[in-house]
Amino acid sequence: MEPTPEQSPHHAYPDHWEADVVLRDGGTARIRPITTDDAERLVSFYEQVSDESKYYRFFAPYPRLSDRDVHRFTHHDYVDRVGLAVTIGGEFIGTVRYDRIDDTGRPASAPADEAEVAFLVQDAHQGRGVASALLEHIAAVARERGIRRFAAEVLPANNKMIKVFRDGGYTQRRSFEDGSVHLTLDLEPTEKSLAVQRGREQRAEARSVQRLLAPGSVAVIGTGRTPGGVGRTVLRNLLAAGYTGRTYAVNRAFDEGLATLDGVPAHRSLGEIDEQVDLAVIAVPAHRVPEAVADCGEHGVQGLVVLSAGYAERGAEGRELQRELVRQARSYGMRIIGPNAFGIINTAETVRLNASLAPESPARGRIGLFTQSGAIGIALLSGLHRRGAGLSSFISAGNRADVSGNDFLQYSFEDPDTDVALLYLESLGNPRKFTRLARRTAAVKPVVVVKGARHSGTNPPGHAVPVSRIPDTTVSALMRQAGVIRVDTVTEMVDAGLLLAGQPLPAGPRVAILGNSESLGLLTYDACLAEGLRPRPPVDLTTAASPQDFRDALAEALADGTCDAVIVTAIPWVGENGEAETGDGQVLAEALTKAVAGGSAKPVAVVHVEIGGLAEALAAASSTAAPRPRAAAPRAASPEAGADRAATTAPEATKDRAGTTAPATPAARTGPTAPGTATATPASGTPADATADPESPPRPGRIPAYPAAERAVRALAEAVKYAQWRRQAAVPGKIPEFLDDTIDEAGAAALIEAQLATAPDPRGRPLTHDEARDLLGHYGIDVRPTLPAPDPEAAVAAAARLGYPVALKTTAPHLRHRADLGGVRLDVADEEALRRAYGELTDLLGKPAELLPVVQAMAPRGVDTVVRASIDAAAGAILSFGLAGAPSELLGDTAHRLVPATDRDAAELIRSIRAAPVLFGWRGSAPVDTGALEELLLRLSRLVDDHPEVVSVALEPVVVAPQGLTVLGASVRLAPPPARSDVGPRRLPNY
Repeated sequence: MEPTPEQSPHHAYPDHWEADVVLRDGGTARIRPITTDDAERLVSFYEQVSDESKYYRFFAPYPRLSDRDVHRFTHHDYVDRVGLAVTIGGEFIGTVRYDRIDDTGRPASAPADEAEVAFLVQDAHQGRGVASALLEHIAAVARERGIRRFAAEVLPANNKMIKVFRDGGYTQRRSFEDGSVHLTLDLEPTEKSLAVQRGREQRAEARSVQRLLAPGSVAVIGTGRTPGGVGRTVLRNLLAAGYTGRTYAVNRAFDEGLATLDGVPAHRSLGEIDEQVDLAVIAVPAHRVPEAVADCGEHGVQGLVVLSAGYAERGAEGRELQRELVRQARSYGMRIIGPNAFGIINTAETVRLNASLAPESPARGRIGLFTQSGAIGIALLSGLHRRGAGLSSFISAGNRADVSGNDFLQYSFEDPDTDVALLYLESLGNPRKFTRLARRTAAVKPVVVVKGARHSGTNPPGHAVPVSRIPDTTVSALMRQAGVIRVDTVTEMVDAGLLLAGQPLPAGPRVAILGNSESLGLLTYDACLAEGLRPRPPVDLTTAASPQDFRDALAEALADGTCDAVIVTAIPWVGENGEAETGDGQVLAEALTKAVAGGSAKPVAVVHVEIGGLAEALAAASSTAAPRPRAAAPRAASPEAGADRAATTAPEATKDRAGTTAPATPAARTGPTAPGTATATPASGTPADATADPESPPRPGRIPAYPAAERAVRALAEAVKYAQWRRQAAVPGKIPEFLDDTIDEAGAAALIEAQLATAPDPRGRPLTHDEARDLLGHYGIDVRPTLPAPDPEAAVAAAARLGYPVALKTTAPHLRHRADLGGVRLDVADEEALRRAYGELTDLLGKPAELLPVVQAMAPRGVDTVVRASIDAAAGAILSFGLAGAPSELLGDTAHRLVPATDRDAAELIRSIRAAPVLFGWRGSAPVDTGALEELLLRLSRLVDDHPEVVSVALEPVVVAPQGLTVLGASVRLAPPPARSDVGPRRLPNY
């Protein structure tokens, strides 16, 4: 909404302050600046506020706003006077404003850095977290305008408003003056305020997905009058699944006399339905979707599943239709799955929702599944069904214009019915947020991801999201750092998901192998070695082994403290007549299940070759539905819940009830437990499993069966790596304090500011060698100096200044770091050798003006490495390490970590490249000083984290010797920092 000409021409309407937000109950609202066009909206809003709320706002009875009030509250300069409104359906539901003041409390302009702030929220919307969201956004606006503190006067009885300020996490001071409470908030973000913000974000976004997956009623809009068609198919699937809520068929083409369709009420529009509709499944042509969305919004529908196609997958015109669809739905407070979606499924016994095109609802299980592709979703549902696995929830997001994989992670994190989250992703709308959410979720339950469109360099059709320029190998490394199990195919995802959902995590890489086929055992043994596991010699039970022999051998292996997991291999039994015996699968499954039930908590997988019915029997013997006893996790309260109704009658007493300062911990233990890790604890403080009957042993999980040894071993190897990550994540790494004593952050900031001031180009500028040395020196990174040598005499003078022996090398871009092309001469011992080397260099490669030769003192011998840091607009700051030359450039042997890096990240970084043994004494060489290398990585990480203007750094080569290291070359590029989507107040993305 643009301002009228009455508003100050000096301060344009700040459209970047507009934002869609998810409120505490899962609904959405829009926050935007108030303009002069809002006078009628403001008056209407104020008329719907209770007298008590008005009294709390103005400290006196204030039944209506005067014309002067309306003018003052709608005319702002967007600098010293700012007002924000929260809107739903275009109408105000809450407002906040600040006025800059001086030390005496009078109106002021900059450089005054304090402002008075006041809130007002419509009573019908109090308790939804409106003021919490407004506080975040008005604080961000104030910081942008140079305001550092908020002051507020609150009546002592207005406890809810006081709580809003107190629970925001900002540093505050409180005093009692003249009958009111005077509050002062420092607006500089703190760890506490950021934790509060992210905790609220998690609960709100999880609740928004939960509302979609567990609606009390569903309307299928576009239900066909005759069998067939998308809408009629969804209605049929809803009924077949036994959906526990109310179902309605809606089609404007229905005959007026039609009362029911397939046994459910039939209506021409939502307005004909007397009851609340929570979820609408839209299956009409794209040109009719806006009409259907408007009908839903006007009748209070909470969420939409849009199956209709014809949007961004069709090109530019479709992308604009998709954007308009999102804008329209959010204006009514609704979230969208789709468009071009396949649908959603929730197998919870209290819901039994199949609002999808899947003809058969999957069995109830412990796996949550999110996919951006309908075709992949069909394949995954089919594959899981064939292998007897159940799901807790399923979302096929289509073009994922709104609800995304990040939202699914928020939901999965606290869902007590989900042990493992599987995601097929073709694009990452906000990679920084994804890695943050994935790290938190992976700390309590496994997250398995397949990333499609890895090498195309563009987003799939329909996915209008920022494109990351980092290679797929880097994306994979960053996912691993966040604890994500990254696999290459959907088959591997199902394989890993089955093992993780049904079996405990292994305590280590030691694997016992047993079976009735020596050859299959050896294949399994080789596969284990290839995956980095430590297999014990296979135990051959011989082809004469009975199911009881399998049971005894498995029980013995589970009791053996020298192994961490067991793989059972089996081939069919052959009878005396040479034919395979029947019924083997069922009998063997029973034997293995009994052995697991009586053994220790170690993962077991079965590899079988053509044993009919074994996989099915194992699935029937034990299910992913309830592998362990659990305590019920409390769901987020609905807006109708009593706690929300009583939340506040103050001008805005809206604050998340928990008032936590850190992301919420799931109330029930979820996911397989890693040995040595803590169990999540509910709000009551009692471990979740404490609610189980202590006399009843935990029910064994489902034993997964695989048709090939390689598939079983690969799934187990992923579980081993994930379990190790879980154990390490339980004790997070640290950033050493000694860095603070040797870092001059202010000096570096001043240098960066001065350098950017000389470069008006928004792309920034590269620093010269000396400028780079100066900047890096502020962070304790010493770059060995080089002296230019434009002619032989200058080279001799430089060497005399530096001291022999020296190195003579070219700095021309096409020859930099290319010793193989003859552009580097090392260990030049004296003047004669230097003159000879200079002549050879210029004779071979060209004129000095082209080569740009320099002289540098020799460094101690060691291993040449390369350390880099760069900022990707989508993924954020990335720290990289590898060996210089062919290992990193030709073979791609480079490791990556997100910034800021901890001591553990730095140690893992140098050990995770394939050529790492070279650093640790490979083939009798002396180990190098990896401690110094880790310190260098931490210093560089700190530099780019402190100063986002440093968009690229390359230290090459870094020669690491047995004692210490030497940075021989450095290049740095500065630029205005790219906008970050993972900081600032909560907001939904706008693509």
